[in-house]
Amino acid sequence: MLFQIKSYLQFLWNSKNEHAVHSPFVFTLITKCFYDTKSKPEYAVLKEYSNSLLKNHNTIEVNDFGAGSKVFKSNKREISKIVKTAGISPKRAELLFRIVTYFQPDSILEIGTSLGLATSALSLGNLKAKITTLEGCPETSKIAQEHFQKFNFNNVNSVVTEFESYLRNYEQPKITDSLGIPPLGARGLIYFDGNHQKQATLDYFELLLPTVTNDTLWIFDDIHWSPEMEEAWEIIKNHPKVTVTIDTFQWGLVFFRREQPKEHFTIRL
Repeated sequence: MLFQIKSYLQFLWNSKNEHAVHSPFVFTLITKCFYDTKSKPEYAVLKEYSNSLLKNHNTIEVNDFGAGSKVFKSNKREISKIVKTAGISPKRAELLFRIVTYFQPDSILEIGTSLGLATSALSLGNLKAKITTLEGCPETSKIAQEHFQKFNFNNVNSVVTEFESYLRNYEQPKITDSLGIPPLGARGLIYFDGNHQKQATLDYFELLLPTVTNDTLWIFDDIHWSPEMEEAWEIIKNHPKVTVTIDTFQWGLVFFRREQPKEHFTIRL
């Protein structure tokens, strides 16, 4: 906890808002998406999804294959408490929804479903997108799948799997229109939220690099979770294929736009 406090204070010291951004691409993203304060009808659905889980006091056995929990001491966890302590916050869910709405990715891969709070934002952001969400724990995935059905998130395909083995054979879905023609500038988004360990994060990064296009967006969760995760984030930022990165403290956004000069932004939300 002390590390994260120090890391956040350093982030605040280095962070800027839109007025210090000279990239038109990033400036528009910040002003039209990050800082969009208008209410959206989908926010009510996100809140209803979260509240439905908050009312669930059943206990499940969680198989945690990642960095583990800084809150829970046991793998037996109450569903409502998972939402309160480990789930994406309402504000972050709304921001994730806005990002998906803004970029309209054709295909989305989520690494780490948990209870599906972030998945609901991904789905609502583009109901036409093909979404694959991966979860290593069958019990957790079962709860999420039940809620996807309840809320009619029909564009979500849930897969219970070990992440690395799945990603070794991952191919970005081929998107076509009603005539079977791929759209120009097809976009892909990957949300990394399944293993907050340095080596696993870098392994996933390397395994998925062959799938990137000029319009790909990757979002890494908890980049300041630990010193190791900060090291992983620095390595990702400096990779030659990466051009633009945005650090929002909770998330690191990664772009591969060849027309952009290599530049890193630290943005307050």
